[in-house]
Amino acid sequence: MNQKEQTGNFRRNPFFRVLLREVDRMSSSFVYLFTTLLGPLIAFILLLAIFNEGVPRNLSVAMVDQDNSSLSRKMAMWIDAAPEAEVAMRLPNLEEAYSQMKTGHIDAVVVIPQETEKNILKGVQQEIPVFINNANILKGGYLQKGIYKTLATLSGGIKVQVAMKHGLSERQALAKVQPVKLHQHVLFNPFGNYAHFLLSALLPLMVVVFTLLSTVYAVGTEVREGSGPEWLEHSDGSIIVAIAGKLTPYTLLFLVVSTVMNVVLFVQMGTPLRGEFMLIALGELILIMAYQMLGVLLVTVTSNLRLALSLGSAYSMMALTFSGLTFPQFAMPAMAKAFTWLFPFTYWVKLFISQAIRGEAVVYGIRVLAVMPLFVLLSVAILPRLKRILQNENYWGKV
Repeated sequence: MNQKEQTGNFRRNPFFRVLLREVDRMSSSFVYLFTTLLGPLIAFILLLAIFNEGVPRNLSVAMVDQDNSSLSRKMAMWIDAAPEAEVAMRLPNLEEAYSQMKTGHIDAVVVIPQETEKNILKGVQQEIPVFINNANILKGGYLQKGIYKTLATLSGGIKVQVAMKHGLSERQALAKVQPVKLHQHVLFNPFGNYAHFLLSALLPLMVVVFTLLSTVYAVGTEVREGSGPEWLEHSDGSIIVAIAGKLTPYTLLFLVVSTVMNVVLFVQMGTPLRGEFMLIALGELILIMAYQMLGVLLVTVTSNLRLALSLGSAYSMMALTFSGLTFPQFAMPAMAKAFTWLFPFTYWVKLFISQAIRGEAVVYGIRVLAVMPLFVLLSVAILPRLKRILQNENYWGKV
């Protein structure tokens, strides 16, 4: 068989006819290029720029030093040396500090009362008021940990010195000040790297958003423009072949985007990879296919491009909220907990944490992975309705 005959057979195949038709449509509009390549890559760059540091550092703290002693200045110096905090202001009173906190210029206030040094030297317990703006829980938590740890270390040092002045050895003084010592082992994310925690979900979420919206746009424009009969003609009247041929170029492009994402996560950021990468890669393929078919489902149910895009945007962005990553599923109300299983992204997060972060046995990843194809099957079941919509002029022309 010569090359000309091979090309002819290739073009006579319904699947490849639909595929080539879709490639031609994609090359004729910038929208397709943006939703499949440029949009996800720009989103990746923005997210990497935002979370470049990994952990928040040098959050602003105001000192209200009413004691003005060598000990109070040492406290301020130690707090400023903590990686979480930076003494940005030294204010004369608490009222002015409150004013600065309300305007967002500082995130915490440390007040050192009068006669603090004198009371400590007398052996009298002295309280150091700390006011933390916890409107942002992340910043508040980091500041609380940093300031409290600094003050506890300083307090412990003073207690050790006092005990040694009373005749105890250094070892005895340390045992008296801290009779129970914790030996902590932080697993999976020992440095508290916020990028490892959040970017491992946000980057796949961008893939999900653009996958769903590009599919809704690609299928929805066929309904809006009334080109459905031509599309079906290329597939010899098979809606399965029509969908497979149309979505294949997008699947391949989003696999390229996923490859870039994996390089960013595991090479650039150094996210742990303790399990099977091939299982993660398979999960990415199924995730893309699931959201593609959900995009087809939205167009089929609404038969309206604009409404399908709106619903797709809301549905894809809600996935992070209900994934259980930022707020655990076990703490959710029963209705919200049940709602979490309506998103393929929920299963992806569990798979990624299982294989990349925890390094669990493959069987646990396969259990989660086995649920995701159900979203594809659900959408396939409604394809006959899509075929009727594509052939019915009453649905054409809608925005």
